[in-house]
Amino acid sequence: MKVCSETQARVGELTTRHGLVSTPAFLPVASQGTVKTLTPEEIKGIGINIILGNAYHLYLRPGIDVIERLGGLHRFMGWDGPMLTDSGGYQIFSLAHLCRVSDDGVVFRSHIDGSEHRLTPELVIELQQRLGADIIMTLDECQAVSASMATAREAVERTYRWAVRCRKHHQSSEQLLFGIVQGSIFPELRQQSAEAITSLDFSGYAIGGLSLGEPKELTWAMIAKTIPFLPADKPRYLMGSGSPEDIIEGVSWGIDLFDSALPTRVARNGALFTMQGRKNIRKATYKTKESPIDVGCDCYTCRMFSTAYLYHLFKCEELLAYRLATIHNLRFVTRLLEQIRKAIQEDDFLTLKNEFLGRYQITDEDARLAQKQRSLYFL
Repeated sequence: MKVCSETQARVGELTTRHGLVSTPAFLPVASQGTVKTLTPEEIKGIGINIILGNAYHLYLRPGIDVIERLGGLHRFMGWDGPMLTDSGGYQIFSLAHLCRVSDDGVVFRSHIDGSEHRLTPELVIELQQRLGADIIMTLDECQAVSASMATAREAVERTYRWAVRCRKHHQSSEQLLFGIVQGSIFPELRQQSAEAITSLDFSGYAIGGLSLGEPKELTWAMIAKTIPFLPADKPRYLMGSGSPEDIIEGVSWGIDLFDSALPTRVARNGALFTMQGRKNIRKATYKTKESPIDVGCDCYTCRMFSTAYLYHLFKCEELLAYRLATIHNLRFVTRLLEQIRKAIQEDDFLTLKNEFLGRYQITDEDARLAQKQRSLYFL
């Protein structure tokens, strides 16, 4: 592992049974066994070699029994690279109106058909082991940024008790088990959670309960309070964060792994990443633009098609529009991480960060927060 001299940015390798992952890395979200609109071959062609599945969604559809009978999640979805599965803690948070949480676990109603289900820390581990993911997560309790300190403290303590049970029940030496730090927006709770979770000696550590609608300054303040209490020799995973500017900032704090549905979700809505910021492809100014949406991008979309063609596809609501936009946004993020890893190796990450943020127009904070609130229940 190499650490940049001017920041905490670091580059390394994460070893899994399905291959090595060069870090820092981004995990596209494949909650239901697919990165929306793309095939596994296309994902690899973009330069991505690790993805994220979700035990909650796959438990409901098609069911863990079906996936296990068909050879496990890798074989089921045709993906032979590294894979991480989330335990469903975020879904418990986002579907709080359908859940009852206790020390024993969670009783919830399916958002699909209203049927009642019960998840315990032990069952969550069992389900992920049966899916066959390379990296699995403990069950945690996430709290809204509006939660009181007393409520957040209770969630931190419950998350620790659940983590103890997950650690004890985890049997597979081939799967890495990550613990999750919670604490909402309270620095003392972040420290308490980090110290408690790291005492259990997991293979890696995730920072959860952020990027839920709080101001960015508060997000980074909580990360700054958490990082010093995470082991330097273990992977650090910032859950639910994946905008280009967040990746740059997170890397500077020593984050190794990122995941988010944002790059693929905004792509399907016509927002494409460029070196100057997001561009709304539906704007009439792009109707006759001959050049690619991001000059210099090497993705299939930019090599083959004009901005005018993408504009046309989106205006006509052609399905190809969503595929091409998704390819572009994921390749943009992948190229950014390739540049980041190279800059860290050359001890020049700070220059890259300053140059990128100097030209990349970040989404307006009020608009970002409003968008985040609308997407909290996006599954």
